[in-house]
Amino acid sequence: MAPTTDPSARRRAPRRWLGRLDSSSVVAWAGLAALVCGLFGAALATRLAWETARPMPGRAEAGEVFRSVLPGHRLDDVSASSAFFVFYTHPVRLHHLDQLLLGDGGEYEQATTQAWTAGSPPVPVAQAVTEAQRRLREDGWHLDGISVTTDNSCADKFCAASASITRTTVEAHRRDTLLTLTTTDPTLEADVPYASIGLRRATPPLVPYAAVAGGLAGALAGWLVFGWASRRTEGTHPAGSVVKGLFGVTMVLWWAPVLLGAPSMATHHSDEPHTQWHPLWEWLGQPALSLPFLLGTVSALAACGLAATPRRAAAHPAD
Repeated sequence: MAPTTDPSARRRAPRRWLGRLDSSSVVAWAGLAALVCGLFGAALATRLAWETARPMPGRAEAGEVFRSVLPGHRLDDVSASSAFFVFYTHPVRLHHLDQLLLGDGGEYEQATTQAWTAGSPPVPVAQAVTEAQRRLREDGWHLDGISVTTDNSCADKFCAASASITRTTVEAHRRDTLLTLTTTDPTLEADVPYASIGLRRATPPLVPYAAVAGGLAGALAGWLVFGWASRRTEGTHPAGSVVKGLFGVTMVLWWAPVLLGAPSMATHHSDEPHTQWHPLWEWLGQPALSLPFLLGTVSALAACGLAATPRRAAAHPAD
């Protein structure tokens, strides 16, 4: 038998998959749920895929790079982290949860191993930057760009006077390691670094594949769960109106961070050059706006729980 070419039959096909042939809006709502679930599924998968990266550059590696790129400059200290992403420079722990949820989630960021020097530079800072670029090329680093900004900053810790400060940033990469050289000219106080080198890992190759797989799995799960809840609450289900209300609340709480985060991140990327894009979850407003997402998840679980209740009370046998 030849496949049907009836346009109305093709339009009804998604409703048939959802088991709601009588609803004209169910496909749109299911699509909305599937899309947002796919986005967050992809974000979760990319975070898990980050664990396939090589361990973070350690103190020894950072010290070696510093001495190679800035010879003659005293290495004062190195800060390192074993985690790929940190909260206020520390690996995330359970006691950070309240801060992450209540406004400080934007401080969750990619970790960097920093090596720096302070005091009086042995040569002019501009000369050190030029020499550093030459040495980076000789050591096999690929220079990705250089930016120079000038602004007024406090000249001392009490900010009693201001000074015109030029900050130069050099970006480079070598295999899976990204390097950022930052200098300040003129130098500030004796204990304030005038040059620092930061090392971090590049995005692992598995991340985009994980994003696709996680996105498809999340979208499918969202579509199927919505279809199940929609069928369960069809007709005279005692909790039908409550489930629909909770679904609306869930969509608002899940989509709000996305609609706020994505345009902000797009503007940020267009205003500043990036050798590495920010991770997907930041584009979805996470974890900066993780509280709305968490409340939306609670709302979704409550809706599913109510949808699972019996359609009607069991009939009592006659006396």
